[in-house]
Amino acid sequence: MSVGEEIRTGQDRPQQSLGTSAARNLATTTKSVPQMQEISSRWLLRMLPWVDLQGGTYRVNRRLTFAVGDGRVTFVKTGDRVEVIPAELGELPALRGYEDEEALAELARRCRQREIPAGQIIASFGSRTDEVYLLAHGRVEKIGTGPYGEDELLGVLADGAYLGEQALLDPDAIWEYTARASTACTVLVLSRHDVEQVAERTESLAGHLQERRSAPEERTNRYGEKEVDLAAGHSGEPDIPHTFVDYEARPREYELSIAQTVLRIHTRVADLYNQPMNQTEQQLRLTVEALKERMEQELVNNRDFGLLHNCEYDQRIQPHDGVPGPDDMDELLSRRRGTKLFLAHPRAIAAFGRELNKRGLVPETIDVGGNRIPTWRGVPIYPCNKIPVTEARTSSIIAMRLGEQDQGVIGLRQSGIPDEIEPSLSVRFMGINEQAIIKYLVTSYYSAAVLVPDALGVLENVEIGRWR
Repeated sequence: MSVGEEIRTGQDRPQQSLGTSAARNLATTTKSVPQMQEISSRWLLRMLPWVDLQGGTYRVNRRLTFAVGDGRVTFVKTGDRVEVIPAELGELPALRGYEDEEALAELARRCRQREIPAGQIIASFGSRTDEVYLLAHGRVEKIGTGPYGEDELLGVLADGAYLGEQALLDPDAIWEYTARASTACTVLVLSRHDVEQVAERTESLAGHLQERRSAPEERTNRYGEKEVDLAAGHSGEPDIPHTFVDYEARPREYELSIAQTVLRIHTRVADLYNQPMNQTEQQLRLTVEALKERMEQELVNNRDFGLLHNCEYDQRIQPHDGVPGPDDMDELLSRRRGTKLFLAHPRAIAAFGRELNKRGLVPETIDVGGNRIPTWRGVPIYPCNKIPVTEARTSSIIAMRLGEQDQGVIGLRQSGIPDEIEPSLSVRFMGINEQAIIKYLVTSYYSAAVLVPDALGVLENVEIGRWR
């Protein structure tokens, strides 16, 4: 290299060929179809057995059941003050069917709020029952005596439950278990003395309570259904009992719910920008995906037919230690025959997995459509991100028996509707307006029905944020 000759780096060297940025102007790119983060696995829609309806309504006929109400009391919280909604007092067995709003409001005003620290005994076995406790917040353990004299956990109560309800009808009632607060609890206390004072001034309440006390106890089986009189093991010629199977006079009817939207596409877009992908087709595909996500959301959370709101109170259980453990899942399984699946939020599944890890247990998995699904006792646990997670980082785990033949949970739809693209899902052309916009009405009809109460169970208030 001679003196004064410049040394050129790679960046200073003159360009010797066509650059990629300019070349892309002459190239054809490979494009993906439009992607969408909202799309989930939607296992509930995939695993639910669907029943086609005629006329958009499904009636669930059952044997006559004497137990009514959902067994939960609802409260209103203002600051640190908690009040019971007067009409919700009708959930108490003694007040069931009573509708005098003024008397119920007076009883609600007489409820006294009490804060109970964790570990305190609320009521002791064998003591006199003079008060009803309405559990606004917290967890209460029901403790009995085992066959060998040791303490035995009979159950766990949580928000909305009540204790000591027999005090309103039987002045000689005693506590048949010990109630202990496992966490700090907020309760409302309604005494029998207060109820009697209101009844002295309210003739309708006094008559209702007297009727409840004197009404003959209906003979029922353990499910609350009217008992069928039978004879067995007899000999000779005894009188055979006469019986009949009574039905509910007003069975529940499920009407198909609806999810709809109007998709709008400009004719210029539909005419000119259809290669390599059809714009109308892609717009409809993504709209249908969003519609299906909303369907699953409603099937889980709708207050009328959603799974979480249609589970009977005696099929709801609370975790013994807050976190979802193997013992809790076993108890959930034991509440029904033929459980086909669990549904849980992915974070609840992770919390259950942590509890298994602590015990050195490894859950089995099964292959479902190429996906490895964890199981417990052979029952698959499907993820469902539509199950809500509360601000307190708690969630629920759903267990279901499925199908009409097994008296389980079923999905409802009506196939054969006009312009159907999938069963019970249609896309109808609505015309072109003066702004040259094409409109399509996208509609889905759906619902779900629980054929008998024990087909659906829920493990409530499971903690998903505890790591230790």
